[in-house]
Amino acid sequence: MVTDQPDHNNLEPTPEKREELLSALSKEGYHHMKENRISEAIQCFRTILDQDPMNNYALVGIGDAYRKRRRYQESIQYYQRCLQEHPKNNYALFGLADCYRNIKQFHRAIEVWEQYLDLDDRNVTVLTRVADAYRKVKNLKRSVEIYEQVLEVEPDNPYAITGLGYLYYDFKRYDKALEYWMHMYELHGDRVDIRVLTSLGNCHRKMKTFERGVYFFKEALRREPDNFYALFGLADCFRGLDQQDQSLVNWSEILKQDPHNKVILTRAGDAYRKLGNLDTAEDFYRRALNVEFDTFAVLGLALIHKSRGHMKEAADSLEQLLRDDPTGQRFYPEILECYIQLGDRPAAKSVIERYEQNCSNRSGYSDTIHRLRRTAGL
Repeated sequence: MVTDQPDHNNLEPTPEKREELLSALSKEGYHHMKENRISEAIQCFRTILDQDPMNNYALVGIGDAYRKRRRYQESIQYYQRCLQEHPKNNYALFGLADCYRNIKQFHRAIEVWEQYLDLDDRNVTVLTRVADAYRKVKNLKRSVEIYEQVLEVEPDNPYAITGLGYLYYDFKRYDKALEYWMHMYELHGDRVDIRVLTSLGNCHRKMKTFERGVYFFKEALRREPDNFYALFGLADCFRGLDQQDQSLVNWSEILKQDPHNKVILTRAGDAYRKLGNLDTAEDFYRRALNVEFDTFAVLGLALIHKSRGHMKEAADSLEQLLRDDPTGQRFYPEILECYIQLGDRPAAKSVIERYEQNCSNRSGYSDTIHRLRRTAGL
């Protein structure tokens, strides 16, 4: 008599054995991730999801894998699936917020990171990311609060210190930004990140303490002789110090790297014009305009016309600029002077009327306008 025997090949694994197999696959997937074998990792995690569709390790694993590939929308879907079943999964919250940050949806990133901080408010990596996101959305108060929370945990945390520097710089509080970047400079000395050096230089440039800016930009160039930001900052500091020949050295270095940069061509034109080399200045302004229209290149050419006594040509160029930007205060004194020199009183009065209409609430050039007006008896 034949007795039916169980087919061992078709037996379902016990729950314990099944859990062990899924755990092994999960470890294998994360090992592939560490070795940057993303396709193999995804395959492991998909095998897990075939058996257990809401497995949090696999859902986060695939989310992480797609995040590494910068396929953020797909990554978001897997993190969200995980959070539907496991709403307090730190790894899914972190990954989801990081995806939103990378696609510049900072408000959504903040919402998710705030959920993370409800679970763990001492994680400095998350805290600095949240503070950075608040900085991006211009929330000064909340950003400062969180950066300071980081510094309570780690007093010399470089991300918080430099973040506060960038935050205050963005809000034009250059003296405060300087404090934090100087702290980084004092902590690290010659090993400090070159971006700290250029940031220190930029603070001094904005505060018009140009000589101090020169020092930090030169320090940066000692490390990286071709660093664009250091070359630009140093040239601009020399420009602020009215050392036009020194600024030209650095404008020229930038133009070796980027010969069609219209901003630098215009700045070089300004330097040559202030040195009295009008022909060379004109050449640089025209090279800038050959790249693309540039307001300051047109203004430079108008000032050259004025220097040569060609007041009509200068006025025509300046009228073009005023048509494009009636609030451009810088243009009004120049064009007014042209019309006064030409003896064209109606045109001069028209300039004054337009200035009062368009720039009445701005005082930058009012004194110059009033002086010219009195001199001409207008």
